[in-house]
Amino acid sequence: MAGALRRLRDAGLRLAALTNSTEQVARAQLEHAGLIGSFDLVLSADTVHRLKPAPEPYRMAAERLGVDVGEVRLVAAHAWDVAGALGAGCAAAFVARPGKVLDPLAGRPEIVGADLGEVADAILAVDQEARERP
Repeated sequence: MAGALRRLRDAGLRLAALTNSTEQVARAQLEHAGLIGSFDLVLSADTVHRLKPAPEPYRMAAERLGVDVGEVRLVAAHAWDVAGALGAGCAAAFVARPGKVLDPLAGRPEIVGADLGEVADAILAVDQEARERP
């Protein structure tokens, strides 16, 4: 996981963790996992008093990152989170861990991979392709 996050950061992408947990709990979990340094921001849906998949947390993340919501790509292993991000106007990527499936009634994310490494590679390829378009 750390290697995939490092590749994304090295490519110039800004990374934020967005959780329904409190910011304090999220920071503690990321510190314990040794991943806190991979993220520019740690954000909690608690800030906007609405939990994901409501659109407000995703919009708050875009605002805090200083970008349009359409420039945010949520990466998650939860179909409900992907559906919420797509509904809020974000791009999304799904980490299809064993036993996890997308909601057939929700929009499909542009990127689906078996693990974070696969997803990171696909994100970097899509970004490269977008930069090469006239």
